[in-house]
Amino acid sequence: MSVTAARGFVAAGVAAGIRPSGKPDVALLRSASPAVGCAMWTLNRVQAAPVVVSRRHLELAEPQAVVVNAGVANAATGTAGEDDARATAERVAGRLGLRPEEVVVLSTGVIGPRLPMASLLAGVDAAAETLSAHGGEAAAQAILTTDAGAKTAVVEEEGFTVGGMAKGAGMIHPCLATMLAIVTTDYPLAPGEADRFLRPAVERSFNRISVDGDCSTNDAVVLLANGASGVARDPELDERFAASLATVCSDLARQIVADGEGATVVLEIVVSSASSHEEARAIALRVATSPLVKTAAFGRDPNWGRVLAAAGSAPANGGFAHLDPERLSVSFDGTPVFSDGAPTGLVPELGGSACRIELDLGLGDGDAAYLASDLSYDYVKLNAEYTT
Repeated sequence: MSVTAARGFVAAGVAAGIRPSGKPDVALLRSASPAVGCAMWTLNRVQAAPVVVSRRHLELAEPQAVVVNAGVANAATGTAGEDDARATAERVAGRLGLRPEEVVVLSTGVIGPRLPMASLLAGVDAAAETLSAHGGEAAAQAILTTDAGAKTAVVEEEGFTVGGMAKGAGMIHPCLATMLAIVTTDYPLAPGEADRFLRPAVERSFNRISVDGDCSTNDAVVLLANGASGVARDPELDERFAASLATVCSDLARQIVADGEGATVVLEIVVSSASSHEEARAIALRVATSPLVKTAAFGRDPNWGRVLAAAGSAPANGGFAHLDPERLSVSFDGTPVFSDGAPTGLVPELGGSACRIELDLGLGDGDAAYLASDLSYDYVKLNAEYTT
């Protein structure tokens, strides 16, 4: 049930004719009782109109509903695009008895074209008419673009539930990926408090994945909490909620990587014993985004030389991250291929749909992990023909 697994949320997904395929392309979600929430947005300097408008909305009010259209990103569309995003929020607000600033607007698809507003607004009307506690799966289908299928995750704890849906398969490299995620919970949070829980969950999940190294104009992760569970909070329960939220975000993030355009392998890059956590993350990021490492993964080639070269050129602190080859050890799926500065002569057999690459730097206590997909022929073909 994804975003409607938690109590007090209703959703819908409909086909409005925005996508030429005729597949569902408008999703609507709302909390039936007053909610609080927050969002994290792409850091790309080119930000889509719905990102600009929704950021302003969240400065004025707590979010009560989210509307998503697929097929057209409404990015690089100027003030006209912002007018379209505001008009979408106003239509949702009118249908649901909300204020426009209580509506988060999200879009995903091709950059540049204007939204077909007549179709979109008709889709909003249809979605508003079909909102249901059982509508989570339909909503999860309606936000997809090049995805192979819906991405959903739910954690049910004693007393509360966290559920989420996401889309993303290409242009995935969050500075926050094209990636959208909406997470809902019936756990009680106070106004202004949601960011304290969402930010660390996103930093270790959606902000640690890469498919192609391109940061989207539309990235967003939205959290809505309505307290409908009625559970009494205490510090221990807060920790359980934070862990459940992190689990949902990590599950959705891994699904995005596994469904990366043309992906055949999920790479898990794990760095330990770095000089700092920041340098560990820089090295993990550099390895995860190396085209040579990613193409080797596609060929199931344990080419550890490419891993070393990428790790040794990781930018950090205005230079390169600290790395001493004489202390470095590398393994593929548990098989050591490079140890304390020398090859081991062992050759791991890679043939599955996942590969874990571990780097032990032997320098300190910094650690980090990153998920990435391989780079295949199909990725190039799909993106070479994306708009034609």
